[in-house]
Amino acid sequence: MTRPERFKQIIDYFSTQQPVAETELHYTDPYQLLVAVILSAQCTDKRVNLLTPKVFDKFPDAISMSKSQPEEVFELIKSCSYPNNKAKHLVGMAKMLVEDFNNIVPEDIDELQKLPGVGRKTANVIAAVVFNKPAMAVDTHVFRVSARLGLTIGSKTPLETERQLVKHIPEDKISIAHHWLILHGRYVCIARKPKCDNCGISKFCKYYENLKKA
Repeated sequence: MTRPERFKQIIDYFSTQQPVAETELHYTDPYQLLVAVILSAQCTDKRVNLLTPKVFDKFPDAISMSKSQPEEVFELIKSCSYPNNKAKHLVGMAKMLVEDFNNIVPEDIDELQKLPGVGRKTANVIAAVVFNKPAMAVDTHVFRVSARLGLTIGSKTPLETERQLVKHIPEDKISIAHHWLILHGRYVCIARKPKCDNCGISKFCKYYENLKKA
């Protein structure tokens, strides 16, 4: 099977079997999603969703967050990974959002990356989820799953993976494909022991193909 054929088969499968795929982070506006995604670095969505109600209750918008101190935020998020850094990033992000962006979350990926705590992955998530832009956020799940499936070849970095994926995925499918790959990696193609026997796309998978040859 050629790589273009593999892409087509996998996209066709998910388009039929999972026509709706969304982030599992809970949010009601762009600011809340930005906070949640910053918190999600090296942390599960489940854990983040347990923390954010208290965060949003105390800091319902960027203005209130911008007037806080990292120590206040830390107390609300200390059970997540790297709480010290994330608390500083959240307060810095809110201040910049208010002072430099007129309290409006930017939709441009380069502008988003100017915000503290926002790297390319986070910027792509916001661009794709909030603004429906054809942006491919590459986290550990997307990086692992796309390589296993054979959608990416020889990729050593998230940016390289992103470039290979957007080159072969139709533009109108890029934002949802990000969720397909994440959810597949979270529940089926798990890191230590992928559930190949319960996988609907194993017949299109390079990893499974090599597994059968072994």
